[in-house]
Amino acid sequence: MNTPDTHKVIEPKDALPETTLEHLPAHMRDAVARMGWPALMPVQAKAIPYMLAGRDLMVQSRTGSGKTGAFVLPILDRIDQARAVTQALALVPTRELAVQVAAEAHTLAGDAGVRVATLYGGVSYGPQLDALKRGAHFVVGTPGRILDHLLKRNLTLDGLRILVFDEADRMLSMGFYPDMKRLQRYVPREYNAYMFSATFPPHVMRLAHEFMHHPDMLSLSRDHVHVTDTEHAYYIVPAMQRDRALIRVIEMENPESAIIFCNRKADVDYVTIVLQRFGYDADRLSADLSQAAREKVLSKLRAGTLRFLVATDIAGRGIDIPDLSHVIQYDPPEDPEAYVHRAGRTGRAGATGTALTLVTDMEEDSLKGIGRRFHIEFLKRPLPSDEDIQNIVSQRLTVLLEAKLRAFDRVQVERMQRFMPLAQSLADNEDELAVMGMLLDEYYQQTLHGKPVPPQMEESAQQYSERPPREGGGGRRRGGGGRGGRRR
Repeated sequence: MNTPDTHKVIEPKDALPETTLEHLPAHMRDAVARMGWPALMPVQAKAIPYMLAGRDLMVQSRTGSGKTGAFVLPILDRIDQARAVTQALALVPTRELAVQVAAEAHTLAGDAGVRVATLYGGVSYGPQLDALKRGAHFVVGTPGRILDHLLKRNLTLDGLRILVFDEADRMLSMGFYPDMKRLQRYVPREYNAYMFSATFPPHVMRLAHEFMHHPDMLSLSRDHVHVTDTEHAYYIVPAMQRDRALIRVIEMENPESAIIFCNRKADVDYVTIVLQRFGYDADRLSADLSQAAREKVLSKLRAGTLRFLVATDIAGRGIDIPDLSHVIQYDPPEDPEAYVHRAGRTGRAGATGTALTLVTDMEEDSLKGIGRRFHIEFLKRPLPSDEDIQNIVSQRLTVLLEAKLRAFDRVQVERMQRFMPLAQSLADNEDELAVMGMLLDEYYQQTLHGKPVPPQMEESAQQYSERPPREGGGGRRRGGGGRGGRRR
């Protein structure tokens, strides 16, 4: 339900006054009525004036807060329908979100004549090509498929005025950073950029630095400031399946790095083995380790070459790891004060962090008691299902495979043709599906289960076929040839 809520708001020093439904132009009020919204959500009331004024903006707002309407509504208002070119581009992490954003755009636009195209991977190009040929004003999609259309010259961004990053933190966790950097070559020098994200950890701030021009920051959070925000969440898990629940949570969350706390040394050993067997880069700290072994593990963690550390409270004392993205509690601590010490390992020194806890039905009340005692607001999240995990890993793997195929030069594509009949045969033979699954799983493990640090843009062999940047460079990049001033 789209109803107002109370939030603590952090605004720029030269903040614009928020708007209300009554103050919007008639055509925008009609669009809101088509969605059935009785009033603007806080993120909409705060963000819309900045977008209409053409001020670059970073917005911290959680999923379900109404953020889609916060950027779609002003985008539709700023589109010049007389120009059959793409004027607005929204990058999203998943096909489901692309469909959702596009559906909202269609409803808000009504019969105004704004053409919206939805582009995402894992499906045929036909309907997407048809939408682009009709002259899409507003394109919504995942970075990889949008890059495919740019490389094939099905899509041009010469007339782009607005670029939106929706759920930027999730886009980076999906592995889209290289595609976004290559896509940057195709955007014009001047455009407005808007970034929406539930959290702003350092790698998201770096992305903003690379694509945006002195953006304002707007934070709408129930009780946290954007750069010191530690989100506290928990999952109800079956008592006898806590280990598999941990794997599901990690797979869905895809942490950049994490310390996983266990109450018992036996669990530390067991969880470490489970993580390693599932292909994760994990090691342990427990009281029986020698000092030399302990230092070896800690040095890997500090150097960023170890993704997951499993530890007890005692073994984890004194650990100070900058930019630790997650703390995961395999079980809630027996001492309530230990929760504060555990969760305090993340979200340090101005960074953003996430503290997750696995609890059974019987343990939920004790965790809520910790929240009341230390004034912590816990978000209850649904435990991802097998279907959820299959969906998310499929999308991540599609991103990786399509990116790898794009990097092939002509000789590599020619060489690959030898195996096309075999690939077709395996795909058509149900008995051979296990072979396909094995190959896909192996590539996924090798590629995604390391520490997911956004890589630097690499020059690859296929770039001879790409359109070179226009004089002056692509989108804004600090240090030369970047995007100039903002559109006014």
